[in-house]
Amino acid sequence: MKSPKKKQPAQSPPDSPAAGRTRRRLLLFLGIAIAGCLLDLLTKQMMFDWLKLPGHRTYWVVENFFGFQTAVNQGALFGLGQGFTTVFRLVSVLATGLIVVWMCRGASENLLLTIALALITAGILGNLYDRFGFWHESNIPDYYRHGVRDWILFRFGSYTWPNFNLADSFLVCGAGMLVFEAVFHPAQPATDEADS
Repeated sequence: MKSPKKKQPAQSPPDSPAAGRTRRRLLLFLGIAIAGCLLDLLTKQMMFDWLKLPGHRTYWVVENFFGFQTAVNQGALFGLGQGFTTVFRLVSVLATGLIVVWMCRGASENLLLTIALALITAGILGNLYDRFGFWHESNIPDYYRHGVRDWILFRFGSYTWPNFNLADSFLVCGAGMLVFEAVFHPAQPATDEADS
């Protein structure tokens, strides 16, 4: 006696509305990821051209609260994990690959998830560019080599928040959106054919 075959999920024909929506969402994902990455790299370049390497100048927009100051971070987000540049490179490449696979395997059906993953990808790629050392000359001092360029400064009284950049902001916003999606729109469990 043959066991019953599991029913495969129906694939949308290439010209169906669902397939068109998926293509648009993938284009949205690519557009946000690329534009975000380029905006991050452009602002880093502009700020480092203007303010130079760390220690040269701080420009206050709101005195002793918000301003621009260059810093080079050898760690991860907000200075965590100093000195693990190679590990962060590897994790960044793997994370980008997993996000692309996730997008191609159905995440693009959800608009909020598409935007969140695009922001995270933009942040990963912006900082990955720096971690590979593409932003500096070969004769840069070792303590700046392969570091991530940061330039946004906040100070609260005597406490200075670790400098950050747009890529960090994209990562935090994207992660926040993922948490929101997980809490308020949890995935529906697959129902058995017999129950439907």
